Amino acid sequence: MSTHVFERQRKIHFSECDAAGIVFYPQYFVLFNDLIEQWIDELLPDGYHGVLGTRRVGMPTVRLEVDFKAISKMGDQVSLSLDVERLGNKSLTLGWTCTGADGVVRMAARQTIVTTSLDTHESIPIPEDLRAGIERAANECAVAVDQ
Repeated sequence: MSTHVFERQRKIHFSECDAAGIVFYPQYFVLFNDLIEQWIDELLPDGYHGVLGTRRVGMPTVRLEVDFKAISKMGDQVSLSLDVERLGNKSLTLGWTCTGADGVVRMAARQTIVTTSLDTHESIPIPEDLRAGIERAANECAVAVDQ
């Protein structure tokens, strides 16, 4: 069982690399946004599209701290994981990690997301079903770590 709230294995593709043959750093942000989308798709029946598209709840990043520790190259198998570091009323902070198959952390980040109305662009409380899903996932992870 994973010690992370959400984790997926992934191969680094050519389209994610720069002329030096390593991941072009902004591509990590795309990879982790995709991971968050997959996570919310599993948390809620209407998924990420339902939150943004149907309900018009935005989830913009308001803070991002990143450490690049080692390179990732085309063809590398990596593990992308996220953890819930803080769950507030209108925001949450996630920890991201990209780890190579060799166990070496390639990059790590902390992201703070605020929930907003896409109509007014004002911050709003995290929707109750999303909050419940996040809490459930974090609690399941905590139980797995304790075992």
